Amino acid sequence: MANFLYLALDAKGEQTTGSVQATTESDAIQQLRSQGLYPTQVVQEGKGTLAEGGKGKTRGKKKVRAKAGGKVKAEVLMIFTRQLATLIEAGLPLLRGLNTLEKQEPDPVMKATISALSESVQSGATFSESLAQHPQIFNKLFVNMVKAGELGGVMEVVLVRLAEYAEKAAKLKSKLTTAMVYPSIVMFIAVGILIFLLLVVVPKFKEMMADVGELPLISRIVFGASENMLASPYVLPNAVWLFVVLGIFVIIFKAWGSTKKGRYAVDTMKMKIPILGDLTSKSAISRFTRTMGTLVTSGVPILQALTITRDTAGNVVIAKAIETVHNGVKEGEPIVAPMQACGIFPGMVVSMVDVGEETGQLPEMLLKVANVYDDEVDNAVSALTAVIEPIMIVFLAAIVGAIVMAIFLPLIKMMQAVDG
Repeated sequence: MANFLYLALDAKGEQTTGSVQATTESDAIQQLRSQGLYPTQVVQEGKGTLAEGGKGKTRGKKKVRAKAGGKVKAEVLMIFTRQLATLIEAGLPLLRGLNTLEKQEPDPVMKATISALSESVQSGATFSESLAQHPQIFNKLFVNMVKAGELGGVMEVVLVRLAEYAEKAAKLKSKLTTAMVYPSIVMFIAVGILIFLLLVVVPKFKEMMADVGELPLISRIVFGASENMLASPYVLPNAVWLFVVLGIFVIIFKAWGSTKKGRYAVDTMKMKIPILGDLTSKSAISRFTRTMGTLVTSGVPILQALTITRDTAGNVVIAKAIETVHNGVKEGEPIVAPMQACGIFPGMVVSMVDVGEETGQLPEMLLKVANVYDDEVDNAVSALTAVIEPIMIVFLAAIVGAIVMAIFLPLIKMMQAVDG
């Protein structure tokens, strides 16, 4: 038996080195994998060096690996998944497909990650095991679906479904972002206009009207606000204290929101806010049904699919409901009974799942529900934008109109006094 030096990653993704006695390099790799390690390099002692002590090409690999493990944008991961699925569908072996994508990947973190995946697969690890070494990029949903594809021999089909899932999830997120960006921009502009008028325009008119006498109420309010903002002994300390208090409030709120009870309360509040709450609920249910449908369609057992869906729900309220469903199914109940009992899922969702269970088409029904809720979210976003737009216009008009009235009412009074 020979002594083999190895460089490997443990279950946490941390790098470890050592040596192992084996007859061949393949035997050494199998021993390491049985110990829960993912070998990235295995070299027989005296016949080579590891990356840490090597030169040339080996040192270059070390540099690439140092960049791996970071986060990438959802769009980058989506493109990678779609391209890999296309290459495998075209008949390319997995390793060759990874090498091809590594050469053309522009994102440095993703490029390094693909390189690490390629090396891991080449050393004998399965693709799902290799993906599990990078949890910041590939979540449990991704890893378990790939694992199911490996077991069923339908890797290309699973990758296509993952790409479609990522595309629909990105589209849904984009719709929600769009719904929030417009009012935020309008509010920012409104505050900017208000500050400009109070600091620049109003003071000039205030000087002109020093001898008008008693001003109208709206003028006194606007002129007083402008005077307070211009008074540096008033503005600066209070602005500082305002930001300090606001900062402390944000820190406390985030700390509370990170606790179990706080996160549950925040997610509950998000689902009950007028208008936006309905949008949040629909998007959460869409995510649940699409994730669940995609997993079950790919061959993942239903209990495991429920666990993965719970961990990737993104909403504690929905996650708790999924856990209730999981416990019910584990005890032998049909999935529809605990779904109905928890009171979170709408009647339409429960009915569709019930039909799916009865007909043996649960995955298809879940994906249909997801499509329905995607459309509902799209319609809700369009309706929300249509409602917010006139409200924001009226809000801006009210601010500007109030200041204009505050300025022109005294002017009218002055003109009347002159004519008299």
